[in-house]
Amino acid sequence: MSARIDWPGLMRAGMAGLGLTPDQFWRLSPVELRMMLGIEAGAAPLSRARLDELARAFPDRRKGQGEDAGSGQP
Repeated sequence: MSARIDWPGLMRAGMAGLGLTPDQFWRLSPVELRMMLGIEAGAAPLSRARLDELARAFPDRRKGQGEDAGSGQP
């Protein structure tokens, strides 16, 4: 599910709240604007559970184990 962008709200916050000109506002990406407004928190740090999940999905292999070195085939 993708979030819808509240353009009227972002325009009010950018132009009225931050004092941006329309030209400055439209040059920003929605993410940049949200960061300027303090809405975007940075990505959460990698948790141990997520690291374990990634390790299961992409296990380390030594040369000769699993995939053929040049073909990308198991």
